[in-house]
Amino acid sequence: MFPYGDEEYENVKNTLEKARSKAYASINFYMVKAYWEIGKTIYLAQEENERAEYGKELISELSKELTNDYGRGFDKSNLSRMRKFYALFNNVDALRQELSWTHYRMIIKLNDEIRRKFYIDECIKSNWSTRQFRKTNKFILL
Repeated sequence: MFPYGDEEYENVKNTLEKARSKAYASINFYMVKAYWEIGKTIYLAQEENERAEYGKELISELSKELTNDYGRGFDKSNLSRMRKFYALFNNVDALRQELSWTHYRMIIKLNDEIRRKFYIDECIKSNWSTRQFRKTNKFILL
């Protein structure tokens, strides 16, 4: 028990929790934007043709180099997701700070824009974690 009163301790604790939460959200959003930029670089380098031989080779080589330099998270499938992320959300200003990369990874599985917009709005309005989103919508995310 805090000897100077519970109210002061709770105020300090709440201040720290809010700051940590905001710092985490900010860092997460910068990573989402970084993945968007990586997707843009790949998309433009492939000249919108992901099936071209050069495009396949680009992703493969990027994967090797980035994994070597930064570790996990840059396998070919994730780089392809980043490319698709940019292709579907080509306006960086439209990205939502409330959503994590994992949210976006699930959302890009949806085939139509109306459904993507609906689930983006629903995640934000209902404050869905990625676990809640996956559980609530497992039939669309298989």
